[in-house]
Amino acid sequence: MKTKECPSCAMEIDTKAKICPICKFEFPQRSPWITWVAIILLIVWIISYIL
Repeated sequence: MKTKECPSCAMEIDTKAKICPICKFEFPQRSPWITWVAIILLIVWIISYIL
């Protein structure tokens, strides 16, 4: 089972958890399009750096 650390209480919880069962910290949901935009910008930056 994969775990992640809660930034609020430092407990190891399941990576699929959206809310920490100990302190009720709500993990922010990142939109998939933000990830794709970041990847594309990184690729463009790397290509411009090489050229």
